[in-house]
Amino acid sequence: MKDISAIIINYNSSAFTVNCIKSILEKTTNSISYELIIVDNASEHEDFKKLKDAINKLNLPNLKLVRSRYNTGFGGGNMFGVQFANAKQYAFINNDTILQNDCLNIVFNFLENNAEAAICCPQQYNEVGEVQKSFDHFLSLKRELFGRKILEKINPTKYPKRQKVYAQPLKVQSVPGSFLVVKAEQFHKVGGFDTNIFLYYEETDLCYRIAKNSKKGDCYLVPEGKFTHFKGQSTEKSFAIKKELKISLLYVLRKNSGYFAYQILRWWLTVKFFFKTLIKPKSFPLFLLFLKGAPISASLKQKQIIAD
Repeated sequence: MKDISAIIINYNSSAFTVNCIKSILEKTTNSISYELIIVDNASEHEDFKKLKDAINKLNLPNLKLVRSRYNTGFGGGNMFGVQFANAKQYAFINNDTILQNDCLNIVFNFLENNAEAAICCPQQYNEVGEVQKSFDHFLSLKRELFGRKILEKINPTKYPKRQKVYAQPLKVQSVPGSFLVVKAEQFHKVGGFDTNIFLYYEETDLCYRIAKNSKKGDCYLVPEGKFTHFKGQSTEKSFAIKKELKISLLYVLRKNSGYFAYQILRWWLTVKFFFKTLIKPKSFPLFLLFLKGAPISASLKQKQIIAD
């Protein structure tokens, strides 16, 4: 068994994936044992071939490439990769990231040495070296209605400021999926990622379920670890993606906060986008989505086909 399994999803962005792999190989010291599992989420054949050729050239025993014949989304792709993993901890790393220092070693040791901690992430930076938000508060009705800043002002202990730069590990509620590290035991106990979710809020849902179902389910930001995230490079910008974000938002809220909270937010968004449509007619499909309840059946997950 390895200390840590790093699982990376590729979807038509092999150049980023290869750079991510190389940064892990370059920055990770021999003080821990690790494996890299690359999941190709049904990319175009040309992109998959480029990735496969690059990995074959590296020819490393701890580097494995597996391919799904259909796009299973973020959670599904990572769950597919977990089947090939054998380690104490899992690191789910976006392919559009590169490590700045020995992140895997830092986060592994933090979780090993903190019995109450189950999940953590390093500090996130953008491509020009600016510190980015590296944690979030649980998705809740009050967060969506009043905003994060209000919560942070009212109860700074429960809701620490996301904009602040921290020097020491900080207990938080949720960390981003761009670089999420979790103890395998805790991950297994809650069944891992919810594969009903195609994109967005999978990590929030996971952190919530682990915290709720375990006495040792704390979540932390570990700022000693540092990585660069080229945001949005692995996900296309489209109206369909905007819809997916809202579908996942309401699905996760209903799942973890209940039907009443879901209905309040759903109708608040319906009214909000009705008036927005009067100014921006392009917003009409989102208004219609909320009017219908943003069902999971409208997700991109339902439109996937099996590749040859």
